[in-house]
Amino acid sequence: MGYTLEEIARLAGVSRSTVSRVINHHPSVRPEVRERVWRIIREVGYQPHAAARNLATRRSRIVGVVIPEALPKFFSDPYFPAVLRGISDALTERSYHLMLSLLSPQQEEDFYQRALRGRLVDGIIVISAQITDPLIRQAYQEGLPVISVGRYPQEPGVSYVDVDNVGGGRMATDHLLRLGRRRIATIAGPQTRAPGIDRLEGYRAALRAWGIDPPPEWIAEGDFTEIGGYVAMRRLLSARPDAVFAASDLMAVGAMKAIREAGLRIPEDIAIVGYDDVELARFTDPPLTTVRQPIYELGRIAVRLLLSQLEEGAREPQQVVLPTELVIRASCGALQERGALEPRGASLSGWD
Repeated sequence: MGYTLEEIARLAGVSRSTVSRVINHHPSVRPEVRERVWRIIREVGYQPHAAARNLATRRSRIVGVVIPEALPKFFSDPYFPAVLRGISDALTERSYHLMLSLLSPQQEEDFYQRALRGRLVDGIIVISAQITDPLIRQAYQEGLPVISVGRYPQEPGVSYVDVDNVGGGRMATDHLLRLGRRRIATIAGPQTRAPGIDRLEGYRAALRAWGIDPPPEWIAEGDFTEIGGYVAMRRLLSARPDAVFAASDLMAVGAMKAIREAGLRIPEDIAIVGYDDVELARFTDPPLTTVRQPIYELGRIAVRLLLSQLEEGAREPQQVVLPTELVIRASCGALQERGALEPRGASLSGWD
């Protein structure tokens, strides 16, 4: 037989509204009551009618994930699948569905009108947006649920989850300084995106703390791609660096190729540190020292922040910044033994 909400409520000894709140994952139900209701639902095989439930709550239980990147960039950068896996896992646990959109700036307005204003999705999570992204600003200003993965400086009230990119850039550069490197160049990320801006600021802050003012020829801007790192490193070689901090692992891989083509050795002639700790970093030659950021957790926390708006009515901005850590491998010229760092070949013989 088919059971109704009223019959489920009677069997569980609760009100119909309590059963409705349990089915819709509302937080204001005591854990023991929630478990009792779900036990009855499982025992009788009750299946809530999705269309009726959505009509009653005016929610689709679909979350839009927007990545304003071209298709080739999405498939070539391991950062995006890792964030998406965190988002997808967290949404599945809460019985939500994911709708992925890769948008050019010209497509954002159409997406906004159809998906967000049209209530096709309950809210959006935007990954890797530019600091002037109009989609985030428009949604925020109209009071629609939006979370940015990455700091969004144009609107201080936007909720976001990010990592300490300034601290990560500073940590990477300071590590190279402690190994005796002094001509430290950087392949910065795009200066239209907060991670690129913040990691460059961390690099500069570390050098300033050591009394070094980096000249312009030590800094080349990349685009978080392998080819971007390769091209930037080719430009930096004329500055004769003894170390490079690349603001992403993919750019570091491109830089390593350019260094070898110039007949130089890693790390003896040029030490290198990346950023992200994607799986590829362990398999470069030599293995890449890098700043690890918790990419999967960024996705999970983005979902938590969005659902706090959707299900709990949160209105105050929530801005979560996660720590980073340095993962030391052979590309920087250091060994980690008994907790101590030991310098490893910092000669400039390759330049002679």
